[in-house]
Amino acid sequence: MPKLKTHKGAGARFRVTPNGKVLRMKGGKSHLRRTKPYRVKKLFDEMIPLDKADRQRISRLIPYGA
Repeated sequence: MPKLKTHKGAGARFRVTPNGKVLRMKGGKSHLRRTKPYRVKKLFDEMIPLDKADRQRISRLIPYGA
């Protein structure tokens, strides 16, 4: 059986935890940065769990949990 390739864009944007949860970054971090307070910009750094509706679609792009 041939190996499956990871989608490079998805591999850079998503992480899979050891328990199998898919995490994503929040969007909008680099847009209009100067007007946002430091506290708000820090909130963009945290990884949040992916919605259940998107999990199967993204899991196909990262078959080995890249």
